Amino acid sequence: MAVYLDHAATTPMLPEAIDAYTLALREVGNPSSIHSAGQNAKRVLEEARERVAASLGCDPIEVVFTSGGTESVNLAIKGLWWARQRDRPRPRLLVPGGEHHATVDTVEWLATAEGAVVEWIPLDALGRIRLDALEESLRRSDDVALVTLLWANNEVGTLQPVDEVVALAAAHGVPVHSDAVAAYRQVPVDFRSSGLAALSVSAHKIGGPIGIGALVLSRAATVVPLLHGGGQQRQVRSGTQDAPAAVSFAVAASHPHPDLAPLRDRVVRGVVAGVPGAVLRGDPRHRLPGNAHFTFPGCEGDSLLFLLDAAGVSVSTGSACQAGIPEPSHVLLAMGVPEEEARGALRITVGHTTTEADVEAFLAVLPDAVARATKAGYADRTPLLGR
Repeated sequence: MAVYLDHAATTPMLPEAIDAYTLALREVGNPSSIHSAGQNAKRVLEEARERVAASLGCDPIEVVFTSGGTESVNLAIKGLWWARQRDRPRPRLLVPGGEHHATVDTVEWLATAEGAVVEWIPLDALGRIRLDALEESLRRSDDVALVTLLWANNEVGTLQPVDEVVALAAAHGVPVHSDAVAAYRQVPVDFRSSGLAALSVSAHKIGGPIGIGALVLSRAATVVPLLHGGGQQRQVRSGTQDAPAAVSFAVAASHPHPDLAPLRDRVVRGVVAGVPGAVLRGDPRHRLPGNAHFTFPGCEGDSLLFLLDAAGVSVSTGSACQAGIPEPSHVLLAMGVPEEEARGALRITVGHTTTEADVEAFLAVLPDAVARATKAGYADRTPLLGR
């Protein structure tokens, strides 16, 4: 039996979203055209925008459809940074450690290509941003362009104190962007009450299609666009808009999402009972309801992943392989986890298709996988099992 427990990477499309997508694909018309077919496409598109806006607690005009979370993050960070340089230099970007690579790579590019100064704000042992360090960085000078942070960490699941970050930044007149891709539809996300300047989400994390997301951009915020040509969507993001994908996204955004916490808690209890040395990472209480993230001492997370995959269970590690060399999770390292422990990371994420039987099947094969991975040892000491 195939068991899929990697919903944080992507979750299966909802049947209703597939039906809406395929039906909308049968219609023709560019939403920017003024003839009747084009205006019908525009109506469908704007109705979808209204539904997505309702799910995010914002106005429809604040929803800018993009190709996904990565584009949304790039547009928010680069666009806000560029806009903040117009009247005077504000080179500094305040970024917590352990951010998603969509953010990490974007700010590093700004530093290399545009002269931005990236200041990494430390995390505590649970993966939460250190508010005292953030406040000190904001107080140091008035050259901060923006603050950007995850709403919830995509690896360890810790929820960030977004309200407190926004309040600290607002006291210094600094806009805040939040990457809410992992949090969207798992926890309440209300843009209007958050005080954020911008917020990024993606459809394929909530049962919509791959290839569409949104940047929620406050009416008061100004960004320099990444794309030019047509001026669609408030002159922020040019290009023909994908009405069928937006319709499918809207269905997923409006669909009732199950409470995943009971299944996650069963995973946590089962892992702790089956593998006594396992360590739950991230905040044990203030975390995403679908996320369970563990480190297993004495073994590589990649070994565990391959062994579980061979047993029919799909999960994820907290590591990235570069040139065939397993690297420890930058999130865990930012939390102060020793490198050797960080190498044994495994992320188990449940979603709308997960059943109790799926969880039990995973828990049944995990102890043997851990034992075999531990026997194999670390990649730089003993060859990885199965390679």
